[in-house]
Parts: sequence; structure tokens; C-alpha cells
Amino acid sequence: MPLHYDGEIRITKINMGPYNNNGYIVVCPETNEGVIIDTPAEPEKLLDAIGDVQIKSILITHKHQDHLLGFDAITGAIGAPVAIGVNDVDGLPRAPEVELKDGAVIKFGNREMQVLDTPGHTEGGTCFLIGKHLFSGDTLFPGGPGKTRSPEALSQLIDSITKKLLVLPDDTAVYPGHGDDTTIGKAREEYQVFASTPRSPDMFGDVAWLGN
Repeated sequence: MPLHYDGEIRITKINMGPYNNNGYIVVCPETNEGVIIDTPAEPEKLLDAIGDVQIKSILITHKHQDHLLGFDAITGAIGAPVAIGVNDVDGLPRAPEVELKDGAVIKFGNREMQVLDTPGHTEGGTCFLIGKHLFSGDTLFPGGPGKTRSPEALSQLIDSITKKLLVLPDDTAVYPGHGDDTTIGKAREEYQVFASTPRSPDMFGDVAWLGN
């Protein structure tokens, strides 16, 4: 499991389950307090990776079930509060302790993580930003946005990405809910190609910035 560490935070990225999901453990290195991001299948992989980290919150990027297949096992093993975007609360197996709104701050150890409301993939899709590390859920992937269910949802998702994410510094690392990492600089370059190319107003579903 990849370990990302730059002195600011320690990130363990864990590939989980049959859908290539990523679970994350994000830790303040000075205090060993941390948060979990998402609860996919194969929860034992994530639980085994926690070690002696004191988990202060379990953060869910959005309500789709592939991110929740390990929810009961992880929340049952760890007594930390669960948090999800206010408009995705209806998708959780149980009510969360915290309903997240745009601009909220999640504290662990000496670190603060900012909540970015990024609807489009789901109504309450949420990204988490700490320093130059962005946990994008299924909002933004290498090469494109998350899957959408209608042209209106795609428009909303692109609005979220351009106004909330692509305004971040180029060297911001992007850790998505599935697959490989990317950077905001790379995503912005790819999006600019997409934005300069005519497209059907009926487009939605799986969209690639550089063409489908």
C-alpha cells in the first residue's frame, strides 16, 4: 500500500474491493491522530493498516455503495464519528454524527482539513483538502470527471470541478476514490482541451477530458 509523506501529513492509500476503490488513512505525524476517508469492501485491509493511529473521524466522500461496502465493519471496529455531505446523508446505512457543509473544517492532531462541497456525481459529493493534498472521491479522476446520470448532473459536476478544484495550485496532488493519483495542473491542462472542443449538450455518463 503506497505511503505518501511530505512532513506535513502521512497518507496511506489502500486499494480495496472488486471496484478498484481507494481507502485512505491521513495522519498528523506529530500527534499520530488521523482520519479515514471512505469505507470500501475488504475493510480488513484498512483496519490492519491503522496500527496505533488514533482515528478521530471517518469521512465519506459520497453515498455510492461501493464506498460503503465496508462501512459496518469499519465503523463497528472504530468508535470515531462518521461524516458525509449533508445532501448524501440518505445513502448511509445509518445516520452520521456529522453532516458536512461547504467550508467546514475537520481537525485531527495539529492539522485541519477543509470540506469542499462538489455536487454532480451525487447530490452531496464532497472533496477534502489539506495543504496540497486533495481527496477527490469520484468527483475528479485522472483524465476526467466522475460518472454522471444526466446532462444536468454533468454540467453541475463540471461547475464543481472548475470553481472548487481547478483553482487550486498546479502541484496539488489529487487522490481519487478509484485508481491512480493525478495533479491539479494535469487536470487543468486536460480540462482546457475538453472546454475548447465542441460537444453535444446531451453528453453525460463516463466522460473523458481528451475525448471518449
